Amino acid sequence: MASLLRRLPFALLSALFLISSGAKAAAPEPVVEGHRIIDSLTSARFVPHGVNFPGYEYSCQQGWSYGEDGTEPEDIDSTVAAIASWKINTVRLPLNQDCWLGDDGLPTGGLTVNGYRQSVEDFVDALNAAGIVAIVDLHWSGPNGVIADGLRPMPDNRSAAFWSSVATRFRDYPSVIFDLFNEPHSRWNADDTKVFTLGWDCWANGGCYAPVEPDTAATSGHKWYRTTGLATLTEVVRNAGATQPIILSGIDYANDLRGWLANAPDDDQLIAGFHNYPEQRCRTTACWNKEIAPLNEKVPVLAAEFGQNGCDRNGHVNRFMDWADDHVIGYLAWAWWSLPDLGCHNFALVSDLDGTPLGAVGNALHDHLATLPAVLPEPPVRVSPGLTIKKAKWKRPNLRLRIGISRKASKKAQVRVRLARDRKSSAGPRTTRRLLRRTIVVKSGAGSLNLRIPSGLKPVRVVVYYPGDDLLLPKTVSRKPASVSKITR
Repeated sequence: MASLLRRLPFALLSALFLISSGAKAAAPEPVVEGHRIIDSLTSARFVPHGVNFPGYEYSCQQGWSYGEDGTEPEDIDSTVAAIASWKINTVRLPLNQDCWLGDDGLPTGGLTVNGYRQSVEDFVDALNAAGIVAIVDLHWSGPNGVIADGLRPMPDNRSAAFWSSVATRFRDYPSVIFDLFNEPHSRWNADDTKVFTLGWDCWANGGCYAPVEPDTAATSGHKWYRTTGLATLTEVVRNAGATQPIILSGIDYANDLRGWLANAPDDDQLIAGFHNYPEQRCRTTACWNKEIAPLNEKVPVLAAEFGQNGCDRNGHVNRFMDWADDHVIGYLAWAWWSLPDLGCHNFALVSDLDGTPLGAVGNALHDHLATLPAVLPEPPVRVSPGLTIKKAKWKRPNLRLRIGISRKASKKAQVRVRLARDRKSSAGPRTTRRLLRRTIVVKSGAGSLNLRIPSGLKPVRVVVYYPGDDLLLPKTVSRKPASVSKITR
């Protein structure tokens, strides 16, 4: 028996001991309360930490299986045991709209709609039984008559039917969260020509026309489809009787959440979905502080995808995990799959489905989760910095600026002064610059700046921005054009 145990994969060995000792934690039952996710079973804060498990979005379309390796009935329990051995509490499952609905000839290869749905449900059951929350995600889709063979900019005319069916199937699963659409986005061709711009109104309400081609196509815009908004899909889920939390991912491949709060539908169980990779715009600590942290203080934010490609780099994922822990934001890495040919060169976190970590990122995530405390300390509640423009007086050629701010402010304030032609000046402008940028050191609740304005120009707008810190929220103040006129002689 001892020699047998030594030959068992570590994850299976761990699972055997858990089963033999009768230790099995109930899966959390997440609900949103204010800006937190709470486990309704314990009333404790629930912070999702885990991975994405790809396969259900593409295997059924390619016709060789319902999901990736590890999803066959005889393999599901061992796959989930390996995932659980990493102290993972949440797994996101990308799904295929056509395979679930039986549209456009999918699933192929002799697979059936009922078989696909049952396989997904069996995997969700196994996750929940292991104490893991499941997120079901609409990942690949296509409008009626177009095969769901990749990622498209927005939901389509079949997405409401998809979510009505999925929500009905899982409405009695309190340990399931719904992610309504993977990555809403604009479209460019391979030559950087912009074909389609996704705005926040279309994100919420739909009705705009998006290109039919998946985002892997070199050119797009040959055919178009009418989009369905996320507010409509939220209503569809609720009409199906499902009350679980819903993830609404932002635009720009879920990396831009700046318009999320103003455009999200009225529902008290919403989570803002954020995706975070090194190639995306909002990839720095400065951006996370400015855009993500303030939103997380009003509604829960979840990094439903984050990662870093390659086998020897993990700086981005380490920085983000540390930052997210400090702000009590959950994160799910892409991806738990074993790829013999590409491996960590295609985001694989494991070298084998037994849970052996692979590459710099796989090892970083495994080790980070292993040392993560069961309860993360709550960050301090940040308050307004009380930023004001106390004085903005222009007396040629100098602009004198004085600001007021909380005495707790610990960072510099950033100043932008917009310029225009000074028609009262006898000399024309000697520069084409129309924007000046400076910083103000704040001390004891105040800061001042004397700025020389180039000859022939005048200040027409003053904007002051405080980036926020551990105690104070970010804030921007400015003089409106009518007010700015008071500082122009």
